[in-house]
Amino acid sequence: MRRNSTAIVTGGGRGIGQAICEELADAGVDIVIADIDANLMEETASLVRSAGQEAYPVQTDLSDFDSVRDAVDQAFASCSEIDVLVNNAGIAGPTAACEDVDPQEWDATLDVNLRGAFFMCREVLPAMKERGYGRIVNIASVTGKRPLVNRTPYATAKMGLIGFTRTLAAEVGRHDINVNAVCPGSVDGPRIRSVFERQAEATGRSFDAVEADVKNESARGELVDKRAVANTVRYLCSDDARQITGQDINVSAGKVMY
Repeated sequence: MRRNSTAIVTGGGRGIGQAICEELADAGVDIVIADIDANLMEETASLVRSAGQEAYPVQTDLSDFDSVRDAVDQAFASCSEIDVLVNNAGIAGPTAACEDVDPQEWDATLDVNLRGAFFMCREVLPAMKERGYGRIVNIASVTGKRPLVNRTPYATAKMGLIGFTRTLAAEVGRHDINVNAVCPGSVDGPRIRSVFERQAEATGRSFDAVEADVKNESARGELVDKRAVANTVRYLCSDDARQITGQDINVSAGKVMY
């Protein structure tokens, strides 16, 4: 990353997003925290400022193009330049057989997890191209590479995000803009535990059995630490990763190896 860099991190108010904000702040980066929840943003902003960096909370609804455009305009007004974009925000979507998925839930999942990343890239890329520099990291999932039963909207969005990453990397590479995806496995925290609960309910199994099965799918037999994801994002934004672009990098404790 360039000195005195600024990053936009979507979904920066909690979980992986908050860990990414902390990690980039530790690397000397100012952070624009884009999240739909104003209260959560303030917690992350406090952590960023404790690391000695500037924090700019911007309330954003990624499913609404006008909201995204306004958020990016606010970011440029505060920071003048955006060097890094991390498209982290996402929702789990429904857990149901395809024929039982409500069309509105389908649309909502793709709106946040895929269209939101497109909206953000669309708005920051002109300035990155003009300056001849940028680093974009999309937080996808190992589900972007393999099936996940009863999660068709989520899987579709994450597979689409990997395709978007590869194509965009080819499109903007000559401008010294790198675009990569990070594919976490099951990241420990409230969100995955909520998913386990829904899967247990949908399959008639216990929560513990569902959790054990997920852990046993990985080579290390464990869930992923959000810090491992954040560390990978930091590396991809660093000068050491200058020649890494168009990649989808697993952080899955060995759950997926391709």
